[in-house]
Amino acid sequence: MATTAHPYWPRSLPLPGYVASARPGWQCAGAVAAAGAGLLALGWVLGGTGGGARGGASRSPARRLALGWFLMCAGVHGILEGYFSLRHRELPAASGLLADVCEHRAGVPGSLRGGGDDFTVAMETVTAWAWGPLSFLTFLAFLRRHPTRYVLQLLVSLGQLYGDVLYFATEAQAGWSHSDPRPLYFWGYFVGLNGVWVLVPGALLADACQHLAAAQRALDRPRHKA
Repeated sequence: MATTAHPYWPRSLPLPGYVASARPGWQCAGAVAAAGAGLLALGWVLGGTGGGARGGASRSPARRLALGWFLMCAGVHGILEGYFSLRHRELPAASGLLADVCEHRAGVPGSLRGGGDDFTVAMETVTAWAWGPLSFLTFLAFLRRHPTRYVLQLLVSLGQLYGDVLYFATEAQAGWSHSDPRPLYFWGYFVGLNGVWVLVPGALLADACQHLAAAQRALDRPRHKA
């Protein structure tokens, strides 16, 4: 069976009906970066409004960045992974900005463009429909200082970390066969970009555990009657 020529790895990956992207990679990357930066900035700004509401202290710069992170994740997970979850079977022949973004995003690994293996489809679907909405709820919970905010932060961060570790582990088991071997793409794109979803959720997971443990210690502290 003939394999349609495409730029992805492995080169033998079958992509029937493949249509090349109408936009260069830098345009797709720029669009995603601009949208992500906009959401991050919006979360930062909103995190600074009413920071001392409800008798609480003003939010630190790190906390405001965390709010921006969760708002950005809501957009990335909900739109990009959501699009892939719904349209993964049609992606090889699809066109449009989101399809082109998925195509260039799928350069590592190329299996995303070809409809994805069962693991990829399942993981992207969970990411889109679980971690996307929960990221937005976490953002709202911190904005309103809801008592469940650190529980939500723990759930979302653990889910993101678990999914990304499985993603790296699956590629390692496959011998990195879906990864462009050129150093700039492999280390800068595959390892660097995906590594952000290991480092940031890892730090936020530790932060949530610290706050929840402090709350539990306060609850366990003996109370003396007046």
